[in-house]
Amino acid sequence: MEKLILVSHGGFSKGLKESTEMILGPQDYLYAVSLNPEYGEEEFISKFDEARKEADSVVVFADLLGGTPCNAVSKLIMQGEDIELYAGMSLPMVITYINGRMIGEKANIIEKSKEYVVHVNEMLASFDEDE
Repeated sequence: MEKLILVSHGGFSKGLKESTEMILGPQDYLYAVSLNPEYGEEEFISKFDEARKEADSVVVFADLLGGTPCNAVSKLIMQGEDIELYAGMSLPMVITYINGRMIGEKANIIEKSKEYVVHVNEMLASFDEDE
């Protein structure tokens, strides 16, 4: 079984999971692991290991490149763990990944996610210019 695990500082990953499931419905392979202020990297890794139990493959989206959640998973990769890790997670990124999985295609989540970064003021201004 494949698992998609969202890792973050604080409750960001849990909120992103809730928002994703509000839009797409429950996803039984989607997990969230948070680094909370009251515990350190060891506790985080313990929670991460619990989330990835019984997984054939693990894909991880981290909130911030260079942050403790991303670094902790990076250390596991450097120790030989087979984990696919992406940093800079967002709601469009998670939805793109899950949609690709639903239709049986591996989406280019990095390129696709970039499409969702839009300066809305400029977009709206271009509509005014077209009229």
